[in-house]
Amino acid sequence: MQCDYFDAAVCRSCTLMGEEYPVQLAAKQREVAARLAGHVDLASWSEPVPSRESGFRNKAKLVVGGCRGAPTTGILDRQGRGVDLRHCGLYEPGLADVVRAVPGLVAEAGLTPYDVPSRQGELKHVLLTHSPDGELMARLVLRSPGQRRRVEELLAALAERHDLPTVRVASLNLQPDHAAVLEGPDEEVLTPHRTLAMRVGEVRLHLGTRSFFQTNTAVAAELYAQVRDWAAQIAPATVWDLYCGVGGFAVHLARPGREVTGVELSAEAVRSAARTRGELPAALAHGLTLVTEDATAFALASAPADRPDLVVVNPPRRGIGTLLARWLDGSGIPHVAYSSCSVESLARDLDRMPSYRVSRARVFDMFPQTRHHEVAVLLQHV
Repeated sequence: MQCDYFDAAVCRSCTLMGEEYPVQLAAKQREVAARLAGHVDLASWSEPVPSRESGFRNKAKLVVGGCRGAPTTGILDRQGRGVDLRHCGLYEPGLADVVRAVPGLVAEAGLTPYDVPSRQGELKHVLLTHSPDGELMARLVLRSPGQRRRVEELLAALAERHDLPTVRVASLNLQPDHAAVLEGPDEEVLTPHRTLAMRVGEVRLHLGTRSFFQTNTAVAAELYAQVRDWAAQIAPATVWDLYCGVGGFAVHLARPGREVTGVELSAEAVRSAARTRGELPAALAHGLTLVTEDATAFALASAPADRPDLVVVNPPRRGIGTLLARWLDGSGIPHVAYSSCSVESLARDLDRMPSYRVSRARVFDMFPQTRHHEVAVLLQHV
């Protein structure tokens, strides 16, 4: 992939830009395998799952800079000034069109960009998520509610653009603090619809405004399918999906006669997962239970008789941590499927679980042009 922004040293976020994609993918596989060499033998690795090398991102997190009438959308430079990246080649079709249109829409609405050096202005970020069905979630982050009317004008103008994806969900988020964070605690949904449906294979997952979903829809589908296939080989009657989020793994693992329990601390994510469950055939929905609770607390409070045949964990970058890892190690649960975005935390957690050995492993390239990775392993109790 070639990028004018990278070549001009305007943006260096994609640290591998310019390297041939097969070389990037092979290097990721080597690096992850080397870090996990003490836990995964070479025979356990499947071929890595590739991505499109451009046009793969379903999300855009745009920092707004510049001035009223001439905004920039992209990133900030070292002085905190806006750098316009509206023609970035990472965004998938449809979303790329919206990203190019946003600066003009912001200018037409008369919104005042937030200027970091002077701490003046209002509009801080535009956060976009695009679905495979051509629908859009648009979240605008303001310092205060004073420009709400202009936000509504921007959204109305966006909705009238028939050449752009349909706005399904729109919200106004308030982030009053001068801090390097994307969003604040207060959010108001401005549309009748509160969730965006993300079609992943034959499943439609619902995303609320704060719901986590993988950045690369096509590779996320491969990840869910891989864990589903591993489960088919071991045929568990009962499954826990810890850190289940909006239910991606839980829904893909649901089968008639199988009991699946998804556990997630975020109440919004659980509500989104419940909406997805409501659209499933009755034979699948009947066996799918959703619990709003901390994953570690849920596991530690369980009785031995209630422990499942398979546990799926998909934790944040920090991993599952000492307490849950040691609990799993002593639980006697036959299998654990672990999906990780950090090989370092995965390796630490595997060190804490010597009662398990890795029987299957695979790298999923969610983030081409960078060194970031997703890796999934299937553990068997020994």
